[in-house]
Amino acid sequence: MLMADLGDLCLHYRIDGDPEGAPVVFANSLGTDLRLWDKVVALMPPGLKIIRYDMRGHGLSDAPPAPYAMGALVRDLERLLDHLAVRDAVLVGLSIGGMVAQGLAVKRLDQIRALVLSNTGAKIGTAAMWESRIATVRAQGVEGLADAILQRWFPPAFRDSTEGRAWRHMLVRTPVAGYTGCSAAIAGSDFYATTATLRLPALAIAGSEDGSTPPDLVREMIELIPGSRFALIRGSGHLPCVDQPEAYSAVLTEFLTSLGHGAGV
Repeated sequence: MLMADLGDLCLHYRIDGDPEGAPVVFANSLGTDLRLWDKVVALMPPGLKIIRYDMRGHGLSDAPPAPYAMGALVRDLERLLDHLAVRDAVLVGLSIGGMVAQGLAVKRLDQIRALVLSNTGAKIGTAAMWESRIATVRAQGVEGLADAILQRWFPPAFRDSTEGRAWRHMLVRTPVAGYTGCSAAIAGSDFYATTATLRLPALAIAGSEDGSTPPDLVREMIELIPGSRFALIRGSGHLPCVDQPEAYSAVLTEFLTSLGHGAGV
């Protein structure tokens, strides 16, 4: 169990794979933690240093009082990568993690050589929508939104499985401060103008049944970056790394190979 003391915040992180390998960094979604990537990490090729962390307010990281600003979430990852002396990483972010990735790539191209923007957008939802969700969570906890969230996350067969129950448990145990804080960060974020300035290799991944960030939203975002790629995982929801890890890992590995990022490529 590794904790990075960043002064005003401690972040939980984990390193797998080759300690001397090419760095790949994963950023989790709202209501999950670094276990989001367990199945994908197990399928990654050799020669990679795989770094995962729990975003503030999630998992074993600190949960400061809400609200959070997106700039703070970007700064958290920036400071973690500086703490670990990481440069030239491929950054994989899902949902809010993808927004953090967009923000960090604009800020620190020395840290990031390529982006994988999964199930995310340059802007997600409206401020009014997020304020409504924040009010519900303050009144009822994350439990008050859980069923609706899981419908957006997973197709019915997975949602109703015993594993689906475990993901529900992870979601509802997210601290109120963490869920509402990150919701406020999403509500205040619009990356259309800044993401359009990016000039680095980028891949977007979408799930055909994603009820949170539909494929058209993901495609609209990635088309802001010249030369980028788009992959659609059919039959998958908002977390394709969970319900279709083999397909997800294949798309990710193909992108890493095209970059020459890792051993034997």
